Amino acid sequence: MSPTLADRYVQALLQTLLMVGASMLIAIVAGMLLAIVLTLSAPGGLYPRPLLHKTLSTAINMFRAIPFIILLVALLPVTRFIVGTTLGAWAAVVPLSANLIPFFARIVQVNLGGVEPGLIEAARAMGCKRLQIVRHVLLPEALPGILGGVTVTAIAMIDMSAMAGAVGGGGLGDMAIRYGYERYETQVMVVVIFILVALVSVIQLAGEFFTRRFDHKH
Repeated sequence: MSPTLADRYVQALLQTLLMVGASMLIAIVAGMLLAIVLTLSAPGGLYPRPLLHKTLSTAINMFRAIPFIILLVALLPVTRFIVGTTLGAWAAVVPLSANLIPFFARIVQVNLGGVEPGLIEAARAMGCKRLQIVRHVLLPEALPGILGGVTVTAIAMIDMSAMAGAVGGGGLGDMAIRYGYERYETQVMVVVIFILVALVSVIQLAGEFFTRRFDHKH
């Protein structure tokens, strides 16, 4: 492998990590907030607001129903407005985040909704306020499932980043298409696939480790 080609692999990997890292941070923060609001505002929740809950739930379902490649194209004007360009790793962060926020929000919502009602009632009986219940009961109890959701979301993000790279987002996907497919350099395609598999494997192992670490039920 020539030094130039090795540098391209490193640069492509760093671009992919940038896309995934930045998008994951946005998706986790925004998805967590959405999930908490959905859980609290649900009928029978700690702060029931049926209209707000239905509106948010409908919006999330609509975004989840849009294929990523279509969303990527539809958000080009938004991406250009926010980032100033539609090319490069930072430009890919916008559609990646928009695609994974509702996905992660649903995962967190399901885990928050699975917390034993008895624990919530016990906290209420002790005089805990709503935010205290969220912070000290809901989130700690749902944490193992949320960490599992982070793992699934990160792996999905890698898949999406490769797709975004193929249409100008840079990263490993761009390298695989530009060199491996268009120039018929099979070795490049094989190496890119190997890097992606290794990256997914590391994330999966790390996710399983932290999920077990914070699962106080086992």
